[in-house]
Amino acid sequence: MTETIRTAALAGATLTSGLVAGLFFAFTCAVMPGLAATDDRTLVGTMQSINRKILNGWFLGAFLGALLLLAVTAAAHLTRGGPVLLWTVAALACYLATLGVTIRLNVPLNDRLEAAGPVDRIADLADVRLWFEAAWVRWNLVRTLSSVAAFACLIAALLTRRG
Repeated sequence: MTETIRTAALAGATLTSGLVAGLFFAFTCAVMPGLAATDDRTLVGTMQSINRKILNGWFLGAFLGALLLLAVTAAAHLTRGGPVLLWTVAALACYLATLGVTIRLNVPLNDRLEAAGPVDRIADLADVRLWFEAAWVRWNLVRTLSSVAAFACLIAALLTRRG
């Protein structure tokens, strides 16, 4: 595999992982604390809307692209070994944790929130908020930490690269 492909894959994995980590970090630091200060209707309706709108090419390209580029980067460095491979494999493990938490925990919460129906027709918004908010915030924090760790590992891979 050429050095250009190795470099491009590592750069792409770093970029896409950073975008995903930044998104989850923004939810941890600003979006959810901001929504925590609002009423039940605002939180439920806003999260339903966000969950619908986030399923777009920009997000999915970065979210799934990071996984693909991490795998390509790891494969591209298999024959070389060394610290770049170790950091990349660590990043891949962290990103797989991010993916697992998202698919197994946050997405089912999002789906359940959507299944509650339109915000105007939910009889007990406080109850919906109660089962959704704390669990979603907790698991988002976990995926924030794992995605930031993946990004940090890729920065380390870049810094230890010899060319």
